Amino acid sequence: MSRWNEKVVLVTGGSAGLGRAIADAFGQQGARLVLASRKEDLLQQAAASFRERGVDVLAVKADATQDEDVERLIGSAIERFGQLDVLVNAVGRSMRGTIASTSTSQFEELLQVNFLTAVRCTRTALPHLLKARGHVVNIGSLAAKTASPHMGAYAASKFPLVAFSQQLRLEYESAGLHTLLVCPGPLKRLDAGSRYDTEAADLPDSARQPGGGAKLASIDPLLLAQRIVRACERRKPELIVPGRARLLFALSQLWPSLGDWLVRRNT
Repeated sequence: MSRWNEKVVLVTGGSAGLGRAIADAFGQQGARLVLASRKEDLLQQAAASFRERGVDVLAVKADATQDEDVERLIGSAIERFGQLDVLVNAVGRSMRGTIASTSTSQFEELLQVNFLTAVRCTRTALPHLLKARGHVVNIGSLAAKTASPHMGAYAASKFPLVAFSQQLRLEYESAGLHTLLVCPGPLKRLDAGSRYDTEAADLPDSARQPGGGAKLASIDPLLLAQRIVRACERRKPELIVPGRARLLFALSQLWPSLGDWLVRRNT
């Protein structure tokens, strides 16, 4: 029997993309799911798909940027299942632009979506996760470890997840809470190469590509989701994909100018 059988896994941004893939990976292992999303139609479609396969799932329309919605979301999960074992903070959004063309309000918006949603959901769920000696999974990006050109506010809004995840480990690991920071490269998408055409109209062609033109193979979300489940089982602190990116991160810390050169060379 899987160790995830009857465990309760809450995934924000769980109606599509990597969030849905992570929910699927846990659901295949017998977990009960709580899916949260602002998009009612996609949310119900995802929930219906899981139910057809026999997965016990609760779908909650909620905006993770709003305190009241998050409190209602966590409350609904506890009311339905009586426990919470895993919180996956998968809400996020990328963008394209230069520093000069990105407004302060856009920085604030991306910080809210990419960072503060994780803070808000984690703080609200923390008592239940500590009781279960459970898991927090924060979905970052390679951009949470090193910036790239023409990404607007994206990297600045992902970097704080690294510090937040480390602080969670330092403060609560001894109490049994596992925190996993996931930093993947560009994911495979149906609209790759076209979703930034307008936003990056005045930028180099590379800015329109996944990962801002990073010379990396796109990652299959389903395979990444399976690796995330295994990383939770092993209670690993970080999952970086591809793993060789760790060398760039280390060099960037030791020699910033060399790190900048490597980023320019590989985008």
